[in-house]
Amino acid sequence: MTSLFFVCLFLFVLMCVVLSFSILIQEAKSLGLGASFGGDSGDSLFGTSTAEVLKRFTAYLSGTFIISCLILSIWTASLGRSQLSAPASVQVEEEG
Repeated sequence: MTSLFFVCLFLFVLMCVVLSFSILIQEAKSLGLGASFGGDSGDSLFGTSTAEVLKRFTAYLSGTFIISCLILSIWTASLGRSQLSAPASVQVEEEG
C-alpha cells in the first residue's frame, strides 16, 4: 500500500510540472513566455485555435490537480493515523 502511495505521489509531482509548463507557455496579454515558443500568434503548429485548446487542457489539468491533491492529503492523513495506532510491542517482565 505504501509503494502505491509513492507511485501516486510521483505522478502528482509529474502532473505539477506539466501544469506549470502549460501555464507558462500560454500567451499572455503582453505575449509573455508563449511568444518565445511560437513567435507570431497566427503561426502555430496546431492551427489557429491553439490558445483555446491549451486553455481547455490547462483547465482540465488544474481540476485533476485539485482532486488529486485532496485525495493525496486524505491518504497521507490515513497513513499517519495507521502508523500511530499500530500497537508497539511492549515486553512485560514478571517478578517471581
